[in-house]
Amino acid sequence: MNSRSLSERSETKGPTPLRIGTRASALATAQSAQVAARLGAHELVTIASAGDQDQTTALEELGGTGVFVSALRDALLRGEVDVIVHSFKDLPTAPAPGIDLAAVPKRADARDAFCSLGARLADLPPGAKVGTGSPRRRAQLLWTRPDLKVVAIRGNVDTRLGRLATDDPERSLDAVIVAAAGLDRLDRLAEATEILGWATAPAQGALAVEIRADAATELRRRVTAIDHRPSRLAALAERGVLARLEAGCAAPIAAQAMLEDGLLFLSATVYAPDGSDSITASHAGYPEDSADLPAELAERVAAELLEHGAAELAPIGGAR
Repeated sequence: MNSRSLSERSETKGPTPLRIGTRASALATAQSAQVAARLGAHELVTIASAGDQDQTTALEELGGTGVFVSALRDALLRGEVDVIVHSFKDLPTAPAPGIDLAAVPKRADARDAFCSLGARLADLPPGAKVGTGSPRRRAQLLWTRPDLKVVAIRGNVDTRLGRLATDDPERSLDAVIVAAAGLDRLDRLAEATEILGWATAPAQGALAVEIRADAATELRRRVTAIDHRPSRLAALAERGVLARLEAGCAAPIAAQAMLEDGLLFLSATVYAPDGSDSITASHAGYPEDSADLPAELAERVAAELLEHGAAELAPIGGAR
């Protein structure tokens, strides 16, 4: 655990202050602060993750998206914090022993933001360099504009956007793609040139709030009170596709779910890594007709994707 900032303590009186664990990045602390404000008295505790400490190595080489999660979960299990907040899309799909997903607050904009010095995606010249660290975004870019040069990048929002204005020809990019929710949480959404309409990463824009499985009743009550059922159902359905396909952070997969008029819709697409092909499957159902509709829809969608050759198209391991 890196620090406990007294300046970030809430002055709210009443319930016992909750120790809320967060990654130390500007985006992580901003989104954790938004959650914390709804939980009442609190203290933000920053915790360094392996993913934050190494900003250059590809995620799949570091061990996948779980590199942003394990340090927080370890602190939670040791009793050093009471609650931890993650970007839901960063969580491994396997359950974490001793930890419960207590709340998924109302989801922010799940879409991708295209950032450049003025040009829209369709207006970039052939051969323009677009930065992203996401295999899914890479595939979608090449599906849309196979003439572009996609450059692998990592780093925080400042680092990525900074590559648009640099004078270093080795680092200069014509555009980068980041999550609209991240820009919005940092009050920087105005820096997006356009918001892209394609489907995004499973659970993008959603937050996951975790507590220990043996948490006290009052703590559990405070945290579950901020759960937003439509956001939880949608995020769980999208993430269920990843789990069923046994897909990690190297797999170019997009998913989109929504609860509308009482019906939960789920659609997912698997792309060839070079953007040359894709397979899409969609299903829907009513939550009251199933004991676990997100899991049921995810199973149906994943099975259809596999039936149509998803395992041959992309690096996934869910065929059986």
